[in-house]
Amino acid sequence: MKFRRKSADPVESDAEVQAEAPAGDEPAAIGPQDIDDFVEDGYARLDIGSLYLPAADGLELRLQVDESSQEVRAALLASNEGAVELRAFAAPRNGDLWADVRPKIAADFAQRGGTASERDGRWGPELVCQLTVKTPDGQTATQPSRIIGINGPRWMLRATLLGRAAIDESQAHAWEEVIQRTVVSRGSQAMPVGAELPLRVPGGDAVRLSDG
Repeated sequence: MKFRRKSADPVESDAEVQAEAPAGDEPAAIGPQDIDDFVEDGYARLDIGSLYLPAADGLELRLQVDESSQEVRAALLASNEGAVELRAFAAPRNGDLWADVRPKIAADFAQRGGTASERDGRWGPELVCQLTVKTPDGQTATQPSRIIGINGPRWMLRATLLGRAAIDESQAHAWEEVIQRTVVSRGSQAMPVGAELPLRVPGGDAVRLSDG
């Protein structure tokens, strides 16, 4: 896996991250998992604060950094075949934050001239979206995305599949596995519902989490 830190301007630097696949063919635990309930699966992960992302060859980690605050706003795992953007939010202990925000996301797409249709997916209701955008050469193109929301214990993970990963079912499974192997660290601090859980630039090599 490569790591790339991004702001709104072109890329700065790259750093290689080595990862190994787990031995054997044991099935991965159902995920994404909460850090407090983590079940060992043998995969190496990158610690970026509230998220531990699976490290895999062929994937590049790009962090979207707010230029004014220098805060990391989202993480993007990308390859030549597509990408998945991952963001985590504080949620109520008992509730369904994804059900609350789903209509707002659909309304935002409609306001921008796009579409967002609901369907059932691997984790329940999700949104399949299309938006007309300007390409760097001034042409117009349709940008597809597939937005998945997963409620956890006091958190919600929002995963957005982009490019071929959003429209090609033959590509989708591999990206869903990335989402499944993500681990969320909510922390015990009080946070408003809907607040983004903090992310950071990874400090070094991928790590292996242990259960218990």
